[in-house]
This record gives sequence, structure tokens and C-alpha cells, in this order.
Amino acid sequence: MTTWRPHPHIRVVALGLHWRDGRLLAAEIRDDANRIKGVRPLGGEIEFGESWQAALIREFDEELGIDVSITSEPLVMENIFVHEGATGHEVMFIVEVAFPDGAFAGQDRIDFREDNGEEIIARWFDLAELDAEGGPCLYPTGLKGLLLEGKDR
Repeated sequence: MTTWRPHPHIRVVALGLHWRDGRLLAAEIRDDANRIKGVRPLGGEIEFGESWQAALIREFDEELGIDVSITSEPLVMENIFVHEGATGHEVMFIVEVAFPDGAFAGQDRIDFREDNGEEIIARWFDLAELDAEGGPCLYPTGLKGLLLEGKDR
């Protein structure tokens, strides 16, 4: 098992929100004991000289082998967090994305590997079950509230 720690510098990342039947696609985040700590939308770090849009499209291609379409304006969030005692700091561009027709139809989970070989499981989660008693947390902290606020508009 790979032991992940936050980078010791500010990272700029792009995350994509994909919905299926009202459920959000998110990857499991595990602690050092391999327990599910929470979930986070898919995406990754923006490389130097790369736009957030290009980074998001590249990340979905690398991770899932699909070409996503960006379907919303970005929500920009700052995420300062602690994972296993180490502090992380990110600036995030978060947008809605659409998958090609039929992509992952009939699948309730998607398994893929990160560049470092770490095995990742992504599933569609009911937003009501996230950040709830007994359910996994939705990361970044505060995203659920912003998503619910956006649905009320």
C-alpha cells in the first residue's frame, strides 16, 4: 500500500463533478490503516503552463481513458487540510463534467491506478449520505454545502 502525504507546497488542482441519477462520482480516500476516510471528486494537479481546463481533460483521460466535456463555470475553492498529521494546501477549480454517451454504463464502480501505482476505487455517491453520521466525508471540506447551495438557485 502506498502511504500518501500532502505536498509541502500549495498545489493548484482541477476536479470534475460527474453526476449519474443524482449521485456524485468520487474516489475513495483511505487512511494509513486502509479505512475509507472520505471521498473526493476525480481530477488532479495542474501542470506548469497548463490551463485548468486542459489539466482536467488530461486527468480524466489518464485515469479513466475518456474524453470529458466541461459543462459549467468553475467554482474556485481554497482547501487547507490535514491528512495523517501532515498539512496540505490546494487551490481548486471545480466544474461539472459530462462523460461520453455510454461510458461506464451498468458499472457501479470504476477501478483505476494513479501514476504512482496506487489503486483507486471511484463510485457514485448520494450527496445526502456524504458528511452524514456513519457515512464518508466529502472532500474538500465545505464542497457539499456549496453544491447544495447551487442546487437551490
